[in-house]
Amino acid sequence: MGKDSTGESAAKAADAVAERGEPLIRSAPMPADMNGNGDIFGGWVLSQMDIAGGIVAARRAQGRVVTVAVDAMTFHQPIKVGDIVSIYGRVLRVGRTSMAVKMETIVARRLDPTEIKVTEGVYTYVAIDENGKSRPVPQEGK
Repeated sequence: MGKDSTGESAAKAADAVAERGEPLIRSAPMPADMNGNGDIFGGWVLSQMDIAGGIVAARRAQGRVVTVAVDAMTFHQPIKVGDIVSIYGRVLRVGRTSMAVKMETIVARRLDPTEIKVTEGVYTYVAIDENGKSRPVPQEGK
């Protein structure tokens, strides 16, 4: 018997989810999010990634965080209207008051379950107190 490509695709997708974890944000961009070329505006993607990264950073910091930098941002492929956009993130490094969070944006094209990495980057967040001043990031597990 031949290989079941549908089963293989589903298994690969399941492996990718297991490796990355569940998406922090899942969204479908709308026509209002398009740029002049008909693709989704890069700023829309950056803002979605920042929101998702802020979730990861706030959990790790056990409180408020602010974005201080976007580093090493790469756009691999355009996002189209109708794509299902999933954004994943994980903490790469923790300093005294800051954290670097690796972000990836994956899409599934309309009517095609294949996952495509369209953007990736590293966002830096700083933990802040109630007065907006930087504060130490708690040690993990405390």
